[in-house]
Amino acid sequence: MATPIGNLEDLTLRARKTLASVDLIACEDTRVTRKLLSAYGLSTPVVAYHDHNAARMRPRLIERLKNGQSMALVTDAGTPLVADPGFKLVRAALDAGLPVTALPGPSAGLTALLLSGLPSDRFLFAGFLPPKQGARRTALGEWRALRASLIFFESPRRLAASLADMLSELGDRPAAVARELTKRYEEVRRGTLSELGDHYRSRGAPKGEVVVVVGPAAAGREAMGEAETDALLGEALARVGTRQAAAELAERTGRSRRELYRRALALRSGKEAEGDG
Repeated sequence: MATPIGNLEDLTLRARKTLASVDLIACEDTRVTRKLLSAYGLSTPVVAYHDHNAARMRPRLIERLKNGQSMALVTDAGTPLVADPGFKLVRAALDAGLPVTALPGPSAGLTALLLSGLPSDRFLFAGFLPPKQGARRTALGEWRALRASLIFFESPRRLAASLADMLSELGDRPAAVARELTKRYEEVRRGTLSELGDHYRSRGAPKGEVVVVVGPAAAGREAMGEAETDALLGEALARVGTRQAAAELAERTGRSRRELYRRALALRSGKEAEGDG
């Protein structure tokens, strides 16, 4: 079931009744969940279930369910199974023929999308990006041509670097950075990726939990293979300079201008070498 992402009043009536009636609550951090229970005067037993003990705890929890106990699965904040190990527990329960239901409620990703002002008819929730730049850029490249808004969770200390990589791999799209959602100091900063990147590079890492929403690839942009990309770059290089050729193809395909500039340089260098031979 979903729990508040900041404002305790966002716990639904159904969730409160369920937390009070189940035999056990499986949660990421028992201290966090006990604070929530205390706020509502509840004392249901809790047990930790997280990345570090999931493999050991999962069969124990399934056994308790088989013995007729009822259990609620919660995360520290928001909806479980979103960027946490809850999926495997639900899968194990289903495989064991046990009934499973979901109690909807707060979600940081969806809340950020609604506040971003970006298209919400199609979106991809991508969770946390890889912490290292190379892997992060590779991941972003996979979604470059996707005509859907992209939702990411990000560490505040990596925010500026991630925004720079998004700019490099996705182009200068409209985006929003949301933090401290539903809390007293909730903030949503909107702008282009370049504007947001400049802001957080100059101001430093923000405080609180961060969600980044990036607008979809522009209509008409094309996803194409490397051979076709090189062919189009070659045509452009016959008409204009290297930078202009990269800019033209970036606008057409949604690919990174920096990446296309490097490819254009390599193509031009190769043709010059052929001419010398």
